[in-house]
Amino acid sequence: MIGKLKGIVDSFGEDFVILDVQGVGYVVHCSARTLQRLPKPGEAADLAIETHVREDMIRLYGFRSDAEREWFRLLQTVQGVGSKVALGVLSVLDPSQLATALATGDKGAIARAPGVGPRLAARLLAELKDKAPAFTPIDPTLVALNGQIEDRTAPQPVADAISALVNLGYPQIQASAAIAAAMKAAGEGAEAKTLIRLGLRELAR
Repeated sequence: MIGKLKGIVDSFGEDFVILDVQGVGYVVHCSARTLQRLPKPGEAADLAIETHVREDMIRLYGFRSDAEREWFRLLQTVQGVGSKVALGVLSVLDPSQLATALATGDKGAIARAPGVGPRLAARLLAELKDKAPAFTPIDPTLVALNGQIEDRTAPQPVADAISALVNLGYPQIQASAAIAAAMKAAGEGAEAKTLIRLGLRELAR
């Protein structure tokens, strides 16, 4: 089994990269998020690999981190989730965002993934919610903040800042995570405009 590949990026396809390892070109299927973060052709890259072997084919899946690969495996333990859907989920949510979405019950964030409808998103939440913290550390501030937003008990500047980022086109989970980070930097008594500024800086990283 292949567990890791280190080589030179040869070229990209719609959902794969060809990685040249000492003259052998390996076709490695990746999430859109991983493909976007790989270096350009001619530059070195390394990927954690998940190998799927069937009677008629061998397919390689590549990930920028071991955590992403572990989520790929975990997602497929849920009925109705195959490799394509798992990659789709990881294309719209990185491991930290996925763990937070599961921990906070954010079905909408998960349903944004291609191939995931409301019913499958609900199944993913039900089956993986308790496993999320074991795979990726979750910021307790963010969990509490999401609870306040859902219960409409969040301080007005915080609610206004999150709403502003959502109106700018950021998903709720990313907006909440950015404002949670902004609150740590500015303090709980910060004004909405300060939180928005710091939140946008966080999202630009």
